[in-house]
Amino acid sequence: MTTNEKSAAELVEMSSPLGSEDALRAEQSDDGTFPSVLVLGATGYIGGRLVPRLLAGKYRVRTLTRSRARIDGLPWADAVDVIEGDAQDPDAMDRAMRGVDLVYFLVHSMTSGRDYAALDRAIALNVARSANAHGVGRIIYLGGLHPEGVELSAHLASRKEVGDILLASAVPTIVLQAGVVIGSGSASFEMIRHLTEVLPYMPAPKWVRNFIQPIAVRDVLYYLLAAARAEPGVNRAFDIGGPDVFRYSKMMNGYAVEAGLPQRHIAALPVLTPGLASHWVGLVTPVPRQIARPLVESLLHSCVVKDDAIDLLIPPPPGGLTKYRAAIRLALGRVDLDQVETSWVDARVTDAPSDPMPSDPEWAGRTVFEDARTRSTSAEPAAVWTVISQIGGATGWYSASVLWALRGWVDRLAGGVGQQRGRRTNSSLTVGDAIDVWRVERVEPGRLLRLRAEMRVPGNAWLELAVRPTDDGSEYSQRAVFFPRGLTGRLYWLSMLPFHGLIFSGMVNRIVAVAEGHEMSETT
Repeated sequence: MTTNEKSAAELVEMSSPLGSEDALRAEQSDDGTFPSVLVLGATGYIGGRLVPRLLAGKYRVRTLTRSRARIDGLPWADAVDVIEGDAQDPDAMDRAMRGVDLVYFLVHSMTSGRDYAALDRAIALNVARSANAHGVGRIIYLGGLHPEGVELSAHLASRKEVGDILLASAVPTIVLQAGVVIGSGSASFEMIRHLTEVLPYMPAPKWVRNFIQPIAVRDVLYYLLAAARAEPGVNRAFDIGGPDVFRYSKMMNGYAVEAGLPQRHIAALPVLTPGLASHWVGLVTPVPRQIARPLVESLLHSCVVKDDAIDLLIPPPPGGLTKYRAAIRLALGRVDLDQVETSWVDARVTDAPSDPMPSDPEWAGRTVFEDARTRSTSAEPAAVWTVISQIGGATGWYSASVLWALRGWVDRLAGGVGQQRGRRTNSSLTVGDAIDVWRVERVEPGRLLRLRAEMRVPGNAWLELAVRPTDDGSEYSQRAVFFPRGLTGRLYWLSMLPFHGLIFSGMVNRIVAVAEGHEMSETT
């Protein structure tokens, strides 16, 4: 292990999972049972980190999800009770609420389109109704830090509205209001990271002069866990933030120091509106416009903690709150070791297809375009699968990298996620993971990887990579499947055929060659 890897490992150890500490562990009832907790948003950035910590604290955890397969791919899937259904559906929510002592509301529909506020409002009303009907003891909601007496952005106004709905319910509710969350994989961290690394001179909106109070993700998790053991009957909102308050521009230069970069020159320009700034952030960073705009709008006003009321309910974490630069070091340590626990990249994007690829017999009578290729190889199936499972992100797509990059830029310009999104980790694949412009729809380890396109195309597209054993080694197979939408979809496929010949044939040849090269290096 190199010196840098040792340093990163030490930082990761500092951010070891919470939940099992005495002050955060579930309190056992007189009959020997532990509290039952419903986590709404368990596959999100915060929820995906909270669930394993609740389990470590002996809580009995239940989740409500639209796709059980998304939970099944997570390491803690077998330890939770999974209810499949939509959070807007009263019947599904009632099934999830039955027998629950505590609810964590971590749902935020920021990527679901322009009506995300209406969707979050409907979910909040459904949660309040069902929690009251089933005698839930407490709701804990993670909202957004915001100033008083000003017109809030649509994003912050929605977060506040959800908190108000829950506080007005008959169920005691603790609303924790956090600002910029710093942690590996968070959208805010990735915005800061890429803006600072890419641009030595940075024209920026005038909001870079506003004061903010970031908070480390580990401290957010601490407050969420500790709120479960707060005194009964508490029903109010609390601001939470880290120990540092400074301008957004200083925050970017604080990242530069920790990343070993020169200080960045930042010029605040009044002509950069939130809309223009979100386009600019979308082009410079991997964060797409659908996520960037609400985040940018949230920075239009100074957002700092208004009082220390939270300290009267929950004492600060042992050792104190994490300073900003320490939080950056922790995040970079996770990235260096490829141990990003959850990431914004796995957030769903607007108008992406959600239906799985139909099975081949169901294609009868439908217009379907397919590009299928196979190649026999002396490499063993395990070697081929290793190459398949590392596709995308930093590894790339094994062919025509310029064409893949160009397609990603076209998608970003059209408002899509683009090729820069990458993947959360290079060492594992689970259903629901994002890989550049694709999302993992199905994984059969050692045999099959199916990806569903989330780029903007006039139809639905999938890419399937598979390997099977043969007497002489294995056979690699690859197929692209496209269900066109109208005449535009048909013309799109025809226009892409010349590029497919370069991209897909190159992928087949390169994947097999890399697999054979891996085997050869292992035997020498």
